[in-house]
Amino acid sequence: MRIVLMGQAAFGAKTLEALLEKGEQVIAAFVPPDKPGGKEDPLKTLAKEKNIPVLQPSSYRSSETLEKFKALSPDLLIMAFVTDIIPASYFDYPAHGAICYHPSLLPRHRGASAINWAIIMGDQKTGLTIFWPDGGIDTGPILLQKEIEIKPTDTTGSLYFNHLFPMGIDAIIESVELIKQGKAPKIPQDESLATYEPPCDDKVAQIDWSKPGGEIYNLIRGCDPQPGAYTFWKGQKIRLYGCNFDEQPVTEAPGTVLETSGDALKISMPGGILVVGKVRTPDLGKVKVADFIEKSGIKKGDKFEYRG
Repeated sequence: MRIVLMGQAAFGAKTLEALLEKGEQVIAAFVPPDKPGGKEDPLKTLAKEKNIPVLQPSSYRSSETLEKFKALSPDLLIMAFVTDIIPASYFDYPAHGAICYHPSLLPRHRGASAINWAIIMGDQKTGLTIFWPDGGIDTGPILLQKEIEIKPTDTTGSLYFNHLFPMGIDAIIESVELIKQGKAPKIPQDESLATYEPPCDDKVAQIDWSKPGGEIYNLIRGCDPQPGAYTFWKGQKIRLYGCNFDEQPVTEAPGTVLETSGDALKISMPGGILVVGKVRTPDLGKVKVADFIEKSGIKKGDKFEYRG
């Protein structure tokens, strides 16, 4: 099959690498435009090394871009980490249509921050979906799904890099093989189970210390590593990472610093204690807790604040 790969970053590059290792014919790579002063996208770099044409359109809605796509005469379009809204006309043209990777068990957690929200909302499991896009936001029939458990210590970073990234590459390769064999299903998504959440950014990442400790802990894990759940101390925005939740009765007001000895920063929450691993501040950047304690002067009895 003549495959066009649309994607970016490490996931796009690894997808291309896996396709080539399987002997698939990748005829072009569509990559986002270069950012001024930024590093070259890994997918672009690998495609150039393999003498695969690279296209970087500023818009997929222009007729010129669509005509360039059609001129390639693709049999299949594979979307691996695509953040643009791609018109349905790109899915209709290839002989075998288009498939797309999404890091959730669709139709749950449609949207750009699926992994974050699975953790934030306290899901016990998540996974990935390869589906046939139809022009909607993560809508379209399902080709296959893979499921994994969300452990109490998982973060968005650990779920993605340890599980959903490598599983996603394998799932794309498996999907291509099913398509070639004529065995790829198209299972309708159950719209009654659909959820859609907004991007996980600073609009949702502030810690409200009055909420149950488990909810706070899930927010912190779901925002780790990006955007970083945050709170305020002495007027500074402080982001928290690498945390653990010790469930036990506490009497101090939520958000109160309980301990700053050595490399331990412990904060009171309703129903337990938050043990912080790393913080990011405007002055220090991202540092270990011991460095933050030493350089900031934070002490027992200080209080982190919520600014609603």
